[in-house]
Amino acid sequence: MRKSREGQSHPQRNAQFEHINATAEDCLERGQPVISVDTKKKELVGEFKNAGREWQPKGTPDTALVHDFPQDAEGKAIPYGIYDMGRNEGWVNVGRDHDTPAFAVASIRRWWQAMGRGAYPNAQELFITADAGGSNGYRSRAWKHELQKFADQTRLKIRVSHFPPGTSKWNKIEHRLFCHITRNWRGKGLCSFETIVDLIGNTKTQAGLRVKAKLDKRIYPTGAVISKLEMAALSLHRNDFQGDWNYELHPRAGDQPTTKPSRKLQR
Repeated sequence: MRKSREGQSHPQRNAQFEHINATAEDCLERGQPVISVDTKKKELVGEFKNAGREWQPKGTPDTALVHDFPQDAEGKAIPYGIYDMGRNEGWVNVGRDHDTPAFAVASIRRWWQAMGRGAYPNAQELFITADAGGSNGYRSRAWKHELQKFADQTRLKIRVSHFPPGTSKWNKIEHRLFCHITRNWRGKGLCSFETIVDLIGNTKTQAGLRVKAKLDKRIYPTGAVISKLEMAALSLHRNDFQGDWNYELHPRAGDQPTTKPSRKLQR
């Protein structure tokens, strides 16, 4: 069977694509960073078979366990990627706990500290494109709450645009970063977290893609609840066009956040 039929599209699907492209082009022209983010498919870590082929001496193939039972794994790797559209660079934060909004924003923070801040010393804003669901979904209060803390720490205006539901394959990170990582480790055993980090970090393309990867050993508890009062304290500004998908988080003045209503922006 071939996947060729798509379900019903959101009526604002194409308009949202145009909005994302126009915003990204505007930011890049002004020298502001634009990143595409997402969580790659989680991988069991251990002596399991990995699809693909790799050259080996005749008659001496690498061996793997017959069954992929989770209880035989060392753990589960959670690669959260950040792709810098302007510089064709990737950063992958390999977690080993849970894929939560706190983990997603911590990954962006680690990219900014390791790569982004040095590449964009005069940046005043950061434009993030993300899927509609998952740890960076547009419905997640915790995602916005963590982004607000990131904006307060870096003093950057954080602009976010989400792709419409069911269109994650159009997210740049999927075909600019993740597909090359998958191709690079095809046929190789993902037997340890260190091996995964090394394989991701050695990913390169003829177009000049460079990737860095780090292991994140921190714990990210699930079930975080953000109250209405905490949401009201965010400096959240929704766009007039599809405000659920397009919004900004501005740095708050002082150490104590002020509570004020959200304001709308012009498209």
